Amino acid sequence: MKGKGICCRCGFRRQPGTGPGFPEEMLESIVPISKMRRLIEERTGADKSNTFYKVTPKVDDIPETYGKECNGVRLLLLGTIETAGGGCVCPENVMLKRIINNLVLHRDDIVILDMEAGLEHMGRGTTEGMDQFIVVIEPGARSVQTYRNVKRLAEGLGVKEVKVVANKIRNEADEEFVKSKIPVEDLLGFIHYNAEVIEADREGVSPYGFSEAVTKEISDIKKNIDRQR
Repeated sequence: MKGKGICCRCGFRRQPGTGPGFPEEMLESIVPISKMRRLIEERTGADKSNTFYKVTPKVDDIPETYGKECNGVRLLLLGTIETAGGGCVCPENVMLKRIINNLVLHRDDIVILDMEAGLEHMGRGTTEGMDQFIVVIEPGARSVQTYRNVKRLAEGLGVKEVKVVANKIRNEADEEFVKSKIPVEDLLGFIHYNAEVIEADREGVSPYGFSEAVTKEISDIKKNIDRQR
């Protein structure tokens, strides 16, 4: 694979940075793009006195300027639209969608778009152009239903591949439940419940490398992703 790894977070929770091992103080310093009112005004031309704005603002410098890098991964916190009309064509949403489209369509980077739990981002269409969705589920009926909803909505966005990673698996019964509900071609693998993951979180480090068992499970999932590309 060419390019760098970029993780874009939709929402204000900074948790994804702990996965690659970002220091807590670095995460706290990241301001969501949707909160940068002056930047949005400068790039779109929109302000309180001007309701007309650019729908193709310059964004190609955003990841390097406002993202933070650690262990070969650049983290960019996009934020969310907090108004009731968050899915409409507003300056903030134009900026976020433009940034994502630029990363996916015009750069040679490996982009992971980490979304809030739920389906609202799919409704906005900000995920168009992605190669695939990976739904992280737990061994329960509601998680399985979320996977099915995502797969249905993905078709409307032109995303043909919807894969599953089953998390917090406790035993063989949990594995069998997931296998009975998820088609074998969509199941990338299991991450079992592991106290070492909790310990890694407490220490603010990545579970990858901290826990030998989790590291192997994640590596196996990565191999399955590569095998299906």
